[in-house]
Amino acid sequence: MEVLYPRCAGLDVHKDTVVACVRLAGDGTTRTDVRTFDTTTPGLLALSAWLAERGCTHVAMEATGIYWKPIWHVLSDGDFALTLANAAHIKNVPGRKTDVADAAWLADLLAHGLIRASFVPEAPTQDMRALLRTRKQLVREQASHAQRIQKTLEDANLKLGSVLTQIMGVSGRAILQALIDGEDDPDRLLALVQRGVKAPPDKLRAALRGRVTERHRFLLRLHLRQVDALDAAIAEIDAEVDRDLGPFRQAVHQLRTIPGVSDLTAQVIVSEIGIDMGRFPTAGHLISWAGLCPRNDESAGERRSTRLRKGAPWLKTTLVQCAWAASRKKASYLQAQFQRLRQRRGPKKAICAVAASILTAVYHMLRDGTFYQDLGDSHFRRASPEDQANRLARQIEKLGFSCALTPHAGPVSV
Repeated sequence: MEVLYPRCAGLDVHKDTVVACVRLAGDGTTRTDVRTFDTTTPGLLALSAWLAERGCTHVAMEATGIYWKPIWHVLSDGDFALTLANAAHIKNVPGRKTDVADAAWLADLLAHGLIRASFVPEAPTQDMRALLRTRKQLVREQASHAQRIQKTLEDANLKLGSVLTQIMGVSGRAILQALIDGEDDPDRLLALVQRGVKAPPDKLRAALRGRVTERHRFLLRLHLRQVDALDAAIAEIDAEVDRDLGPFRQAVHQLRTIPGVSDLTAQVIVSEIGIDMGRFPTAGHLISWAGLCPRNDESAGERRSTRLRKGAPWLKTTLVQCAWAASRKKASYLQAQFQRLRQRRGPKKAICAVAASILTAVYHMLRDGTFYQDLGDSHFRRASPEDQANRLARQIEKLGFSCALTPHAGPVSV
């Protein structure tokens, strides 16, 4: 097999150490040199100097959690062409796994061009991604504390969640603070409810009558304090994101025109895929990378599974949320697509198809610098009269009736 990179290295990355194997090919012979370095900054600088001394031009490493990033940052300051490999794509023969063997295997694969590089965004995109992923984690923690508040209320037999849509809304927060302060009179708690609450007063009064103990008040105070602290942290992240949004502001403005995509979700999409679509040859490559297309699982001509690939979980969940919002946008292409596919494939597969359509639009918009243009809900009804008639005839046959199609002599309006 042809050697593409005669002077290359493979790195087996761990938490405290990194095993480096340099592969030097020339004059019909191949030599390897293996050394182990610490993952401290002095150790990584020594690794970079050693690779440069050996004349390495290309370096490959496996994506192992967070541990590959410091090594990538240090080596990117040198003159190396770095490649990040997906662990699922570079598995060795079973029974031959050691740290040295893994590093040598990486070097061999890289030398022959057999490693498909993973997507590593630029530093500004990585910074934005870190901020927005942290924000999402804080929102999840906030939701967990809200659930614990609901659990404490149920334990005190206060049915606040049955009469209020959001227990952390204006009315809910006022009632929670009154409970923490020692108030337990249903009539006084009822006076704190805002006018927009739809539940009748007698039902509200019954829901606010419970058995609140000092332990309940302590837990409510504790969880409410955590919710407020998370609110403050989220506000700080939003301010930091807005300050660093400069290179991505135009892209966010473009994506905001897609139905179901808000400012926040547009920022998340940009932080996950960047704004340079040149790294993805087609929209299909981007959809495959995101894990929004069915896997290839076929044997003997039979398709065994159509489950989605794992892909990029942070991007996929955001796109699915956007798809649910877009499916409620009236008279839109995305809503029509969802309704059309839901009848045949069910809501889950339909919403994943809508998410893939949104990502396809994102690809072309960022690549061409254009804004979203909705095709309208009539797009799927623009087929020829014959195709529409055949589709309706098949639906009639599924209901147990026979249908014969006869061309009409007069003009046809579609």
